[in-house]
Amino acid sequence: AMTTYQNILTEVDAGVGIVTLNRPERHNAFDDAMIAELSDAMATMASDTDVRVVVISSIGKSFCAGADLGWMQRAAAFSLDENRRDAGELAEMLRRIADCPKPVIARVQGPAYGGGVGVIAACDMAVATFESRFALTEVKLGLIPAVIGPHVLAAIGERYARRYMLTAEVFSAAEAYRIGLLHEMVADEAALDEAVGEWIEAVLRNGPQALAECKTLIRTISGRPYVQKVIDFTVESIARLRVSPEGQEGLAAFLEKRKPNWVD
Repeated sequence: AMTTYQNILTEVDAGVGIVTLNRPERHNAFDDAMIAELSDAMATMASDTDVRVVVISSIGKSFCAGADLGWMQRAAAFSLDENRRDAGELAEMLRRIADCPKPVIARVQGPAYGGGVGVIAACDMAVATFESRFALTEVKLGLIPAVIGPHVLAAIGERYARRYMLTAEVFSAAEAYRIGLLHEMVADEAALDEAVGEWIEAVLRNGPQALAECKTLIRTISGRPYVQKVIDFTVESIARLRVSPEGQEGLAAFLEKRKPNWVD
């Protein structure tokens, strides 16, 4: 049975793990409790063999408004060590999204600010509605988008990070799409479900082991110079997958013009 959470909802259906932020009255803003729950849910999805793809979605007007005001108020009174631990928990939650061995899709139905942008950036794929808005507002509070920084830079690159982290200005879904935070943008929630559904269908046709290895490949070679060590890693990876049971089955299925055993 799935754990019952206070701030999120989880379900597994036909290979799809759905994690839904469920504090609509607080615009799905994070506090320590929500971060802990999201972290736990991602660990569960990662280890659940029935889950082949994960969707992170939200209920209400906003996808995620960043840090919850009550939590920020509490954190303002924290010691340096308590702040370290607090930030460490956010970092671990984002790492579990980014390093999940299954593809993770962000289904963005409304605005995302601060940490909400970090969650989208940590996902493998992201689609939002036209009216979604985005901002990295931390500097307005005399803070910085530190923990989400690596994920945001990986998504939009250094050049746009410089602009939007320094101005804290709000940008549109079209701009988020243009700079690479989003892969798609659509008219409304019905179209959002359609886009997410297409990605799910595509992913379920692919080898689960191959998907996990693909994420490891990207993580390992991203941003590294093209040197012999990187080449050796790529050569080793493909050789290992060709002789693996899944690789053998995939190649056999292709040659025999049949579906591989991971496709229903």
